[in-house]
Amino acid sequence: MLTPEFLPFPELETNRLLLRRIVRDDIPALFKMRSDKKVMQYIDRPLAESLDDAALLIAKIDDALLLNDGITWGINLKEDPELIGTIGYWRIDKPNHRAEIGYLLKTQMQGKGLMQEAISTVIKYGFEQIRLHSIEANVNPLNDASKKILEKNGFVQEAYFRENYYYNGKFLDSNIYSLLNRAENQI
Repeated sequence: MLTPEFLPFPELETNRLLLRRIVRDDIPALFKMRSDKKVMQYIDRPLAESLDDAALLIAKIDDALLLNDGITWGINLKEDPELIGTIGYWRIDKPNHRAEIGYLLKTQMQGKGLMQEAISTVIKYGFEQIRLHSIEANVNPLNDASKKILEKNGFVQEAYFRENYYYNGKFLDSNIYSLLNRAENQI
């Protein structure tokens, strides 16, 4: 069974980004992203309606972190501390060495290769530090950008579930992608 330890919090860097712990000072930026219909259009969660919603999300992220059940990084440009996105393993299946990755990025920052930097770094951390065997992504089938970045990073579609998820009065479909750790020195 996996026994991840996320404290002290592991900050990660890419060429342009700092992946760091999300803190209370990030509440306004997180609220803006989680209340933006364009950012959230393929994330089947209610839009944030208040700063309190963002604060509650940070509390959930911290709870998962303290229990070593999940880890979410805030994304910011190295030269600017403002939160522009999030990425992480929000659900870690310890007995099966598997985790589900999730991410979002501020609309104005999309299309610049930033999420590619973040996702490749987080995948490497997942395999090398957490010692995951596989990473899963649950994607709205209409989210072509997410499918494209997953495929660019070696994920393959494992399943397409029809109407397996009920949200906002509708049954929705899901694409399930997976990436296996093929490193020689795993587990």
